[in-house]
Amino acid sequence: MRILVVNVNTTQSITDSIGEQAAGAASPGTEIVPLTPSFGAESVEGNYESYLAAVAVMEAVRAYTEPFDAVIQAGYGEHGREGLQELLDVPVVDITEAAASTAQFLGRSYSVVTSLDRTVPLIEERLHVAGLSARCASVRASGLAVLDLERDERVAVDAIVEQAARAVEDDRAEVICLGCGGMSGLTERVAERTGVPVVDGVSAAVTIAESLVRLGLSTSKVRTYAPPRPKRMVNWPPVGEGRP
Repeated sequence: MRILVVNVNTTQSITDSIGEQAAGAASPGTEIVPLTPSFGAESVEGNYESYLAAVAVMEAVRAYTEPFDAVIQAGYGEHGREGLQELLDVPVVDITEAAASTAQFLGRSYSVVTSLDRTVPLIEERLHVAGLSARCASVRASGLAVLDLERDERVAVDAIVEQAARAVEDDRAEVICLGCGGMSGLTERVAERTGVPVVDGVSAAVTIAESLVRLGLSTSKVRTYAPPRPKRMVNWPPVGEGRP
């Protein structure tokens, strides 16, 4: 089984970290292929960057020439999952939905701890669209930019733990979801310091993708995610500055 794990930003070190986390969660015989988009922002922290990342992720998958069995979109709260489901006939799993759905098996309510406050509405909207918001106690911001997560891991863990603890105490959350692909690898330390289950979306997405492949299931093509209709595309892919 081969699973593509696509980072939504263009920072290779984050792709590497996501790939390592995914490989650690994968079963024997599952090959994890991490992909970095060829264009886009170095970190995704707003709507403009998220929509750009959606196109970049779809193009990264379209450019991959080898066979694959599933795709994981490794961006928390980002746009684009629906487009991938239209394009592909293999399972597509988004880490936002993977983490939240997994958390609902573990407790009555869950909270998400993410990066900057400006990303909170994006995550809330994605959870609502996915039908996963009813049991979400809160989405809390750690105040860290995505790239800050790599600069000082101790500071990152402290900031995440602070908000996770407040979610448990103040919001009555029973499970914590790490709300950023760049937080992969911090699960155990946050769990140790909060005393509740902590779900990493990348790991959860790998296990869900593997299960769907083994069950022989993929996206319904009856209506919502039917393949795009053949038509003339004007000036696509774009050429010029900013395009490889």
